[in-house]
Amino acid sequence: MENPVNPHCASCPYDWSERFCRKEKGKAPEDCPSLRHRDLVNEAAEKMKDPETLEFARQASIQEAEGYGFKERGYGQVRPVKPRLVEVMEFAKRMHFERIALVFCVGLRREAAVVEEIFKKHGLHVLSIVCKVGRVSKEFLQLTRDQQISRDSFESMCNPVLQALIANRCRSQFNVLLGLCVGHDSLFFQNSEAPCTVLAVKDRLLGHNPLAAVFQYESYYRYLKHPAD
Repeated sequence: MENPVNPHCASCPYDWSERFCRKEKGKAPEDCPSLRHRDLVNEAAEKMKDPETLEFARQASIQEAEGYGFKERGYGQVRPVKPRLVEVMEFAKRMHFERIALVFCVGLRREAAVVEEIFKKHGLHVLSIVCKVGRVSKEFLQLTRDQQISRDSFESMCNPVLQALIANRCRSQFNVLLGLCVGHDSLFFQNSEAPCTVLAVKDRLLGHNPLAAVFQYESYYRYLKHPAD
């Protein structure tokens, strides 16, 4: 049976404007984590008192608000005014991060070159580290040639652990991920010493826009309603 302590915020039955997490006397289902996990709410608040964490969260919230214009017209009239690329640079400067590691997939090498150029023009010191760094064979992962993309030749594996170790050694203060594969991004996060953010994620089919499948769930991607056996 489903544990009532497990949260399901994505399927909350109440309108966003009426939810407990947004309104002082709002509504909440039985499994609402804002009510069920009050001990963790308090624990998180204690962790947030750490000066470094508090400043990071404070600047992130300021960055969030400054991503909107026309706030003086009221909540219903605000509109976005900055792309994520600009927000990443602004946040880095808010936090006084000077050494930025651009951690990218070789499949987005052209985009990475453009992003590196933009970061540099905006006064950031950029380290860029490609996924194939180290030139370690996929045989190290005990893959057969049939499990490679190129089946008839040597193939370097993606090496997110090495990407993270290089970023650590080069004293990166902020790591920006661009197009790492599913799983590879996880390994990078696990091994990074500096805080990380994601500029764009990998989606080979949809031009690195995975939400396109979500937007088209009722039409072209309706097959997702019926998982394959």
